[in-house]
Amino acid sequence: MNADNPQITFLEECRELLVEMEEALLSLENNPSDADMINAVFRAIHTIKGSGGVFGFDDVVDFTHVVENVLDKVRSGDIAATSDLISDLLLSRDHVTLLVEEAVGVGKELNDKERQQGSEILDRMRVLLNQGSAPKTASAPTGAEQPATPIPEKAADGVVSGNWHISLRFGLDVLRNGMDPMAFVSYLKNYGDIVFIKTLIHAIPPAKEMDPESCYLGFEIDLKSDTGRETIENVFEFVREDCAIRILAPHCSLDEYKKLIEGLGEGEVTLGEMLIKGGALTRDELGQILHTQPEDDDVEEFDDEHQLEGALAEESSADSNTANVASSKTEATRGRKAAEHKTIRVDAEKLDILINLVGEMVIAGAGTRLLAHRTGETALVESMSMMSRLVEEIRDSTLRLRMVQISGTFNRFNRVVRDISRGLGKEVKLEISGGETELDKTVVEKIGDPLMHLVRNALDHGIETADERIAQGKPASGCLKLNAYHDSGSIVIEISDDGRGLDRDKILAKAVERGIVEPDQAVTDQEICRYIFEAGFSTAAEVTNVSGRGVGMDVVKENIEALRGTVDVRTQPGQGTTMIIRLPLTLAIIDGFLVGVGGTSYIIPLDMVVECLELKELEDQDLVQGSYINLRGEALPYLRLGEVFGERGDGHTRENVVIVRVGEVKAGLVVDELLGEFQTVIKPLGKIFQHLRSISGSTILGSGEVAVILDVPGLVEQAAAGGFKQTRVGHSTKRGPESSTTIH
Repeated sequence: MNADNPQITFLEECRELLVEMEEALLSLENNPSDADMINAVFRAIHTIKGSGGVFGFDDVVDFTHVVENVLDKVRSGDIAATSDLISDLLLSRDHVTLLVEEAVGVGKELNDKERQQGSEILDRMRVLLNQGSAPKTASAPTGAEQPATPIPEKAADGVVSGNWHISLRFGLDVLRNGMDPMAFVSYLKNYGDIVFIKTLIHAIPPAKEMDPESCYLGFEIDLKSDTGRETIENVFEFVREDCAIRILAPHCSLDEYKKLIEGLGEGEVTLGEMLIKGGALTRDELGQILHTQPEDDDVEEFDDEHQLEGALAEESSADSNTANVASSKTEATRGRKAAEHKTIRVDAEKLDILINLVGEMVIAGAGTRLLAHRTGETALVESMSMMSRLVEEIRDSTLRLRMVQISGTFNRFNRVVRDISRGLGKEVKLEISGGETELDKTVVEKIGDPLMHLVRNALDHGIETADERIAQGKPASGCLKLNAYHDSGSIVIEISDDGRGLDRDKILAKAVERGIVEPDQAVTDQEICRYIFEAGFSTAAEVTNVSGRGVGMDVVKENIEALRGTVDVRTQPGQGTTMIIRLPLTLAIIDGFLVGVGGTSYIIPLDMVVECLELKELEDQDLVQGSYINLRGEALPYLRLGEVFGERGDGHTRENVVIVRVGEVKAGLVVDELLGEFQTVIKPLGKIFQHLRSISGSTILGSGEVAVILDVPGLVEQAAAGGFKQTRVGHSTKRGPESSTTIH
């Protein structure tokens, strides 16, 4: 659907409001007397109701209206914010999400079970409403009533009228933006009685000049209502930038009406007579505003509608600016809004296109730079050097556009932990840190499901019940922590619990039973912990609604590895378990370190490179023993990439060792050539190559050759295990009609 569609904007704003509502409700559960949180929940549901009414989404309005009435009683103290009510309000929040998505057309139609659940929620809400004092209002969107707002008493300089006066001048683009002016006017009836309305047509140009897609209408409305100004303003929320609107309260001062008349510039006498006709002003009050008491023969009575419209047209022709009043007011409003707004919404698809284009620019720039160096022309080389710096800045700035904080993903687990822990009969507190850590939006979207699996497993298998914890001398309430931070160009996410930890013996016994490991085979604790990521592996004694089927942990590992990431486990019996996920910051463009092995080029992510050493120097100092290198007293495993990929050097090349680091683990990769830093545009491998180990993607060099990007975490794991599985990568050739890259 079009991102510029007002209904899509409504959907996005509803989602933001519903997230805020959930956070406020969870906070309110811990502090039921927090007036700010109560008001935040009320405002969210009230805004959704008002906006839904403008679009004619009756199901949304009917449901949210009942919830709003309950929240109003919570605000007034008639209903207590109990844990049961919070639970129902959270369920209401979920149901509103379904209703909004169904109304906008991005979600499936609600089934009978979902509608029944919504009806049950409303039934419980109505019971609460019937237990307290009934709120009062003149009218409401449904049969329920709204709280009344006392009309202020008439001040000494106030007008007699006790009605709201609304002056509307719609902008030219209202219809183009998908809005129906009459929908807003009609929705006002939900908050009171419209006692007078006049449609203004004096801004309509001659037929030959009229644009059928433009709006030239204005309205003067008198509304009898006990509602407040904010409620009336919210009716016009989605058209506020496309109209000039003035709302005058009952019994407001004469100065307010004077400013209205002067600000519109549409003829004082004509507009004044319209206000008299609608009952907003008396003739004496209009006389005071105009500083003269009009005589009967000075002011013509407009009893005939056509006569009034003719006079308005006369005023319009007399004043050349009148025809443009609505559009000029709209432009002024837009100007103010533009100054206020610090951010704009951008369709994620547009960002993806931009980043792809930047990637192609990086590749093209590398090729041009190579050609410049071949020419040997100093001026051209310097010019390309400056161009490369600009391209790099554009690349970094573009990637930052897609960087988002992980706090949004973390915060959703407040609700998850609350609901699951209650269902399991456990007390669990969630602690979040590092929410401000940023990473690519694409990574954020894909990490949600793996995190959900890990959190659910920690709640079900890791954290004990309150009785078990007390018996072990622990606090009755368990603690689950989510933490994120940057490390060596990657983002690290930790999911920690203070539960029972992993049972080494039980995992090993299950691994032996399933034939994963031989009964007498020597395995380390770290290797045993990794068995939990095997497909179908589970040590749960019984299956629950949360976990125990052996489905999930293998999917977690697959999804994380698909993001070029790793997952590791640390556990201590009786003290808890920590799952450590390491992910790249972006999936699009990275800085790489180009190396050569045999006749093939390989890319190592630069953030993982620690240092480079000459292998012969290490051998001369007797620092290479077996498959380990003694690096300043630290024993590091190493691999020869030529052996891993079946590449053969010419025997005369000076070999080098590239020391890489993944988390806290270091290893060495032996290569033939060090070719320097290289901006790498990541191109995914085709499906037929996705089974290959030690390779995470490919890229195109400035020469047109294809180079593969190494899966450094996988290579480090192989090196630490003391072996490797060979993968053969054939020689790359330049791109062209007959070019190809062969991976055997």
